[in-house]
Amino acid sequence: MKIISQVAELTGVSIRTLQYYDEIGLLKPSELTQSGYRLYNDEALQKLQQILFFKELDFKLKDIREILEKPDFDRIAAFKKQKELLLLKRNRTDRLIQLLGRLEKGEQCMSFKEFDLSDYIHALENFKSNQAETVAKRWGSVENFDMFIQKIKDNEENVAKLAIQQFGSIEKYTEAMKHNLEHFSEIMETKLTEEAQKVAQQSDKLYDKLTSDLSKDVGSQEIQAIVHSLILQIQENGGAVSLDKPYIHVLIDAYSSDYVKKLTDTKYGKGASDYIVKAFRYYSENNAFQNN
Repeated sequence: MKIISQVAELTGVSIRTLQYYDEIGLLKPSELTQSGYRLYNDEALQKLQQILFFKELDFKLKDIREILEKPDFDRIAAFKKQKELLLLKRNRTDRLIQLLGRLEKGEQCMSFKEFDLSDYIHALENFKSNQAETVAKRWGSVENFDMFIQKIKDNEENVAKLAIQQFGSIEKYTEAMKHNLEHFSEIMETKLTEEAQKVAQQSDKLYDKLTSDLSKDVGSQEIQAIVHSLILQIQENGGAVSLDKPYIHVLIDAYSSDYVKKLTDTKYGKGASDYIVKAFRYYSENNAFQNN
């Protein structure tokens, strides 16, 4: 058992903060002495560690408490998600440091403002707050949606490039996305047109073919031809979608997310999502079919 001052010294969390966590029910002491002093055991310290990871990812205290209080809360699964998000955050920081290095050398680099998706991210946060039930239904859980938002934040430059390619500007992209969020339920309930159904069927056939044998070398001509067909289909039916690396990386990030991975593996078999990621990554890194 450790008294509150020892916990504060060990973790760097102030005594007043620990007292506040107790007051709001986020982290209760394991015991109280007869004199009213708070005592914390190893289990409480582990919970505090979990809280600090969530705080590092900018989760609100209210949201952290709700997550930790869920009956099906899985501590190990949470660590895995936190690790994934922290790696994304580190990658974003690394990219910003690289950009600053180029600016220090006098290079002319595109400004941050041109890749600013803060308005769109704010709209997503509002959507989460006002449509929690819809978010949980469509994304599996609020936590999955938080991960979706975090991925956009940590891959902001590439997402912004794609947005500009498709819509002409960040402003037009944000306006379109806000409209989609405001009419999300209507859009999700709207039946696909005959043309859209045809495209979806073609896409399903290609993914079925791509994942029919996960033992095949992703770098083989057969597999890369399927990947090429998939990307061409996206280009043909997605407006001004580019086949450059940033867009392919968006696809790779999508299939790497827990939510999409679960859906993909359910539909095409266990391991399908990882296989698709490898196939797309090989296509990107080796410039497959670049001249075709």
